[in-house]
Amino acid sequence: MPTSPERRRATPADWWAGARPHTWANAIAPVIAGTGAAAFHGGASWWRALLALGVAWALIVGVNYANDYSDGIRGTDDDRSGPLRLTGSGLAAPSAVKRAAFLAFGAAGVLGVALSLASSWWLILVGAACIAGAWFYTGGSHPYGYMGLGEVAVFLFFGLVAVLGTEYTQAGEISAVGLACAGGVGTMSAAVNLANNLRDIPSDAASGKITLAVRLGDARTRVLFCALVAAPFVLSLLLGFTATWWALLGLLALPLAAVGARPVRAGATGAGLIPVLGLTGRAMLAWAAATFLACVLG
Repeated sequence: MPTSPERRRATPADWWAGARPHTWANAIAPVIAGTGAAAFHGGASWWRALLALGVAWALIVGVNYANDYSDGIRGTDDDRSGPLRLTGSGLAAPSAVKRAAFLAFGAAGVLGVALSLASSWWLILVGAACIAGAWFYTGGSHPYGYMGLGEVAVFLFFGLVAVLGTEYTQAGEISAVGLACAGGVGTMSAAVNLANNLRDIPSDAASGKITLAVRLGDARTRVLFCALVAAPFVLSLLLGFTATWWALLGLLALPLAAVGARPVRAGATGAGLIPVLGLTGRAMLAWAAATFLACVLG
């Protein structure tokens, strides 16, 4: 009796891809922008910035593995046009992907505790809320990511919390400049998430995953994406007139953002939208870096 071919198991390259490096800009940009806001008030600290970066990076790796696991066991990744998923493809056992997620969350927790004890102990509670938010995005019996709240959560955790938390742990305060930086990073980070959900509207709607993109529909999702991508540059103008004219350096990232938004504006679908995530992420990094430089110079 012939034997069935052995199924290929996940390689280190597959696990690396499963961590979704193209989304890591969502973790790096808030720390850059938050450190810039702290520097504007003379309170930047390189080692606290590195700790904050470690927390943010571990969180985004954890949430990516958690989404892979939760979507995979629910079957919502069975028919998708995006990058390969470890659980949905069968390359890795669901338990292994879940374990990877919680290892990353554990690393974020350890680094977060260290950062909190170096600044304010109550930030430990904020960190615990971030980890819970990362898991319940697609995990648990009532994931809020399936209720159209994903972009709101991304704006909150990778915008407001990450940027203002970074600023507070270094400068000991939250400022109007920090709020503007948080708004800029948060809106563009939410745009990255929205582009991902725009691509998956057909498969998500069929599987019952009701994202914001599914609720809005294709046309209105594209309009919202463009508005979210434009928001940081409006904030650059605002900062330029109210804080330091150096903030206008943020406008240098506008061409990159425009290139990233082109497939969305052109009506691309499916795999044609995959480059939008990476390009928008790079535009967010460029905006955060330019705003950091502006805060230092200002």
